[in-house]
Amino acid sequence: MDAETAVELAKQGSTLLLLDVPQHTLIGIDTHMLSVGPAFKGIKMIPPGPHFVYYSSSTRDGKDFSPITAFFLCSAPSEVIVRKWDQQEERLVKLPQEEEERYCRAVRSWEFDRHLGPYNLSQYGDWKRLSSYITKSTIERLEPIGGEITVASESSLHKFTPKTAKENALDEQLKASTFSTSSDTSNARGCYYTSIPHVIKHKGIDVQQLTSLNLDKTQLLESVLQKEYNGSEDMLLGELQFAFIAFLMGQSLEAFLQWKSLVNLLFGCTEAPFHTRSRLFVKFIKVIYYQLKHALKKDCTDASGASALLDDSWFSADSFLYHLFKEFFLLLQDASIVDGDLLSWTRKLKALLESNFGWQFEQNSAVDGIHFEEDDEVSVHLY
Repeated sequence: MDAETAVELAKQGSTLLLLDVPQHTLIGIDTHMLSVGPAFKGIKMIPPGPHFVYYSSSTRDGKDFSPITAFFLCSAPSEVIVRKWDQQEERLVKLPQEEEERYCRAVRSWEFDRHLGPYNLSQYGDWKRLSSYITKSTIERLEPIGGEITVASESSLHKFTPKTAKENALDEQLKASTFSTSSDTSNARGCYYTSIPHVIKHKGIDVQQLTSLNLDKTQLLESVLQKEYNGSEDMLLGELQFAFIAFLMGQSLEAFLQWKSLVNLLFGCTEAPFHTRSRLFVKFIKVIYYQLKHALKKDCTDASGASALLDDSWFSADSFLYHLFKEFFLLLQDASIVDGDLLSWTRKLKALLESNFGWQFEQNSAVDGIHFEEDDEVSVHLY
């Protein structure tokens, strides 16, 4: 990149000024994480839009790390966002407005430029695909009071949910941690995720109808879309992406449980993918495809070498994901009419799962045998 281009990007992009962050602290933005050096004071050239910032404080030798604390933000062109390290609470905090404005002027006068690392633009495409439905409204609707997402405030969830080996290890890390957490977390409120019913209950209908409603969650999906998302499919997908990012990069168990609930809801529909919500399912399969593709990258780990809450048990042949995908692929195989885009993206997803997880699904099915380009608009009749 030549000097003129770099200056223009620095002017047009946002700047995240991070003051007094101790050396060896892990700082991440979107898909990139780094270990703080002695001269580090933030990140410049950040493209405008939604971003996810996450960090983990370290012991002096850089060998042990605290649980991750994270927050979403939505930056504007040329905006300067300022946070300062609170030594006592070991977290990033906002500054009083007058002090913040003073630092903003200093950034715009290039006083901090040599201490600011450039945003990793080579990974921006990946981030855009992971956050394509997240808006400022999504963040404001879902983020907790104060904006901080941390597993340290989710201890009550850990007591009542099944744990993988990675989650148990995280529990032990929390118990043994010598790091302080921000004051009292016993009354901390998590993200404002949408409540997704697991079972449909209706008065005045017979058992057979009730069983049918629970076997096909199309009606439940319609109810949730209208009641919770004002009919907006993109709002639902934005929450799915928000939860996945908070889970994978922020190590939030609460976020994983919400992601799992939304995935279960959508894959629990048998009519919606082919009749009422075909376009939603095309978008949904694309979202899941890019989420799993990113999660499987070898470099999808933090600087300490530990991946997020993702471990092999969630991708075994006994996992909830395997059974959901298997049922969906069979459903697609038996359908009489399938949207061309839906079939194309489902085939890509199936190939990703088989090549990366070694999962085996029904062979010689419609999902295996028909090829379409990503922009095909045709319907496919299967006999």
